[in-house]
This record gives sequence, C-alpha cells and structure tokens, in this order.
Amino acid sequence: MEQNNIINLKEKKALVLNMLMKFGLIYLFIWLLLILPAGTWLYWEVYVYFGILILMMIFFLPYFFKNDPTFLKRRLQFIEKDKQQKVMQLFVLIFFIGVYPLCALDKRYGWSSVPLVWIIIADLIVTIGYLIIFTVFKQNSYASRIIQVEKGQILITTGLYGIVRHPMYFGALMMYLATPIALNSYWGLLPMISLPVYIVLRLLNEENLLIKELPGYSAYCEKVRYHLIPYVW
Repeated sequence: MEQNNIINLKEKKALVLNMLMKFGLIYLFIWLLLILPAGTWLYWEVYVYFGILILMMIFFLPYFFKNDPTFLKRRLQFIEKDKQQKVMQLFVLIFFIGVYPLCALDKRYGWSSVPLVWIIIADLIVTIGYLIIFTVFKQNSYASRIIQVEKGQILITTGLYGIVRHPMYFGALMMYLATPIALNSYWGLLPMISLPVYIVLRLLNEENLLIKELPGYSAYCEKVRYHLIPYVW
C-alpha cells in the first residue's frame, strides 16, 4: 500500500509501542474490574477470555506493522468529533464499566451456573467475532475507531462489505454478546440488551455522514441492502 511509505521504521516501532501501552492499560483495567469484584484470583474463565484477546492481538499486530501501519495509527484515535457520537461514546463506556463487575459479582455470589459447554461455545463465538473484525481491518484500512471521512478515503464494497454495510459492528456484536456467557454469567446478559440499540444508533449516524461525505456511498447502500445482519436488517 502507498500509505505504508509515509511511516518509517522508527515511527512504526513507536506506533506499536504506543498501541501496546494503551491497550495494555485498557486490558489491565478490565481485568481489575473482573478480579476485584469477584473476590478471587481463581476465576479461570477470565484467563481464558483474556487469553483469546491477547492471542488475537499478538496475531494481528505484526501483520499490520508490516503491511498497513497507517491503519494502526487510525485505531489509536479514541476521541469522537461528532457531538452525538461523543455522548454515545460516554454511554458505552459506562455500559462496559458496569457489565464486567456484574459478571464478577455473579461469580462471587454464585448467582449463575453456566454449563461448561456453553462457556466453551461462547469463547468460540468471541474468537470468531474477533476474526471477523480482523478480516474487516484487512479489507478496509479506513476502519477507524472514530466516525470520520478522511481525505482520499476509498469506498470499500467487496469482501465482507459486499454482504453487509457494517461487518465490523457485526463481529463486535458477536464478541460482546457472548462475553457474559464466556465469563460464566447469565446476569451479565441483562445490560447487553442495550448493546444492539447502541450499535444501530451509531451505524445509522455513521451512514448519514458517509452518504454526505464519501462519494459513491449512496449507490453502495442501494447495492448492499443489509446494514448489520445478512438477510435480517
């Protein structure tokens, strides 16, 4: 990709180090949200769950470091520019801060007893969701963490984008809806009910921006009818 020539080796290394530090702190924060309320270190479901996330990151970081470091730079952008998205970003932050401790309290007090087979299936769904997101990242270098249209941005219409308009959100939905079960909690599913609502509102807001600012997006919407879930919506 031509974009790769913009970043030299020193900048690439600094970029990866920055990403590892930021995501390391995020993962540490989530881990504490689980372990401390659970009141025990013997929460094996947490270690399996984090093992999946860390292994996936170890898998995809070298790929993008070599093939598309500019994409990694985009993924380090966390602050939304749109006011509506800023409010929604705050909501989802509060949402996730609540979900993980609820799963941990479930573990502590034994409110749930999820069969082992369902925990394994949930971990598989988390893995598949992550792989879908990784595939999206490979196919669309402009898959930023924030909603924006960059100068010279190319409209992607093939691959997973030929099936649904927002395959990354589909993968994320799979990951997060399966998370409470992967953490041995039924009660953790209750806050997850609002997650599809958040994703739908976010993607509709994103589509409005893309229709206005990304050439060809309106025609793309006519061609690919499904927003999120194939043959459903």
